[in-house]
Amino acid sequence: MPRLACFDLDNTLIDRDGAFLAWARWWVGRAGLGADAVDWLVAHDNGGFTPRPQLFAGFRERFGVAVSVDEYDREHPSFTWVDQPVLDGLASLRTAGWRVAVVTNGGVVQQSRKLEHTGIAEAVDYCCISEAAGVRKPDARIFAIAAEGAGATLVDGWMVGDHPSYDIAGGINANLSTIRIGHRHDAPTPIADHDLNSVQGVFPIILAS
Repeated sequence: MPRLACFDLDNTLIDRDGAFLAWARWWVGRAGLGADAVDWLVAHDNGGFTPRPQLFAGFRERFGVAVSVDEYDREHPSFTWVDQPVLDGLASLRTAGWRVAVVTNGGVVQQSRKLEHTGIAEAVDYCCISEAAGVRKPDARIFAIAAEGAGATLVDGWMVGDHPSYDIAGGINANLSTIRIGHRHDAPTPIADHDLNSVQGVFPIILAS
């Protein structure tokens, strides 16, 4: 069976934090608030790991303006983008016979909209969103689901992501080789097989394996 290359979505294939900043500026401007409201959102967002109800409840308490979680889930994906070299890299893997899957923790509405808006959904063989799968990284079962959906084996496969506790630990749990992207998170362990600043450097490594 073909081997599988798994990729995290947020802050791996796409600049999720950059998209959040763009959304925050747009939303705050529409609400007639100042730059301090943007700064507050970015400071409390925690890379998306602060639960949205908690984040927006705090925002309402601080600024007196309500943010709808449902509207955010629909609006935020339109501010995401993917760099063309990333799409080219995904295509190069598939051309070489690899199956490619996105394995992302998150809700179906927002994550599927990001995948469709950026074109990543069409650039990979399978998209595994934790809410739909019923299991989250770092549980090895989500990678088994991705492999089945992509028609691939996990043997000699890869997991690429930015979060040590979810992406790298999950890849290790699934017996995958791992590549960490960036240093947004303080956790020093587990240690990935490779540590890169950008996802664009991943593709030659996987193709050579």
